Amino acid sequence: MNRAPSAQTPHRIALLFNANKVYDREIITGIGHYLRSTRVAWDLFLEEDFRCRLAGIERFAGDGIIADFDDPAVADALRGSPLPVVAVGSSFEDPSHYPSDVPYIATDNEKLVSLAWTHLIGAGLQNFAMYSLPAAQENRWAQQRELAFEKLLRAEGLDAQIHRGLPTSAPVWNQSIEQLTEWLRALPKPVGVIAVTDGRARHVLQACLTAGIPVPEQVAIIGIDNDPLTRTLTRIPLSSVIQGTEEMGRTAAHLLHQMLRGARFPGQRILVPPVGINVLESTRHEPLSSPHVMRARHFIRQYACQGIKTEQVADYVGVSRSSLEEHFRRELQCTVHQEILRHKLDAAKALLASRDASSAEVAIRCGFTSLQYMYAVFKRELGCTPREYQEQVAPSSAN
Repeated sequence: MNRAPSAQTPHRIALLFNANKVYDREIITGIGHYLRSTRVAWDLFLEEDFRCRLAGIERFAGDGIIADFDDPAVADALRGSPLPVVAVGSSFEDPSHYPSDVPYIATDNEKLVSLAWTHLIGAGLQNFAMYSLPAAQENRWAQQRELAFEKLLRAEGLDAQIHRGLPTSAPVWNQSIEQLTEWLRALPKPVGVIAVTDGRARHVLQACLTAGIPVPEQVAIIGIDNDPLTRTLTRIPLSSVIQGTEEMGRTAAHLLHQMLRGARFPGQRILVPPVGINVLESTRHEPLSSPHVMRARHFIRQYACQGIKTEQVADYVGVSRSSLEEHFRRELQCTVHQEILRHKLDAAKALLASRDASSAEVAIRCGFTSLQYMYAVFKRELGCTPREYQEQVAPSSAN
């Protein structure tokens, strides 16, 4: 008589991450993907409020730990742990900064920064700067990105313009934006700014919008993380480097799986490169000679979907409608209205591809006066209806 196999006793694994950060969330996602693609059975300990709780971690009656070692408190708490530990965190230029007793999965900071810098060069920029974070133990990863940036520019004989700014907090918020705005105004233009995170990239964009600095004509901005939350909070979509965080999570889970079977990898380091770049409006830099066109496009990018007219754009720029139209014809070979319509159409295409809204909702959100008008624009410009466009892009958007 055949017996059914007994259920596998799950290992108790602690995940010490701050899931308020997109970086940590995606590593956790990668761990989940590994568990779903294998027959590994783990009982995961992750605080319900998604914040790393270290009190009593040394008494955790579990079988293994995967932890974010970018937090110095986590690394200190797990030093000498009797349980198998896999560390995840930043790469370091100095090898002595890595822990020697545990395997370490690192995001490759040099490649992150190099990819962003190469993208800005490809956009035709010759001046570069970085917006970082204040020096602190918990920000060591940001300082490593500074070192990578300095190394790249030094090889080209350029000076590295780096602004660390102030910590993000309510009491110093106004002062922080004022300092950032002054720094941006003083930079040689046009300039490409690499922000060490998407959050810092959003601060740069906000300062530019407040100061009336055209993005991306005068300041092209690229962040790191590809955080969807950041994209929902900005009028001008931000380009961003996509880290290999899910691969880091899968790799960390695979190593811990092997360690639970008796394998040991003390001091092993695995660097994971970025996946690529999500290229959006903030780095679509086009060299323009007319400051009027730059200022107009800056306004159009922010408000095209709010139903603005050519007269409102001319008022913002401070010139007559006929004068602005002449500048547009010379620089862009189109009218102001056509430029507004192009932005509305691009926004509609993005919404339809995401399948987050009906055609009627897309028409309203993108500033078309009616659904019929949006249909007419799609037929004239793309040769298809909005629904047909959605069906065309459905396979690629699903990947």
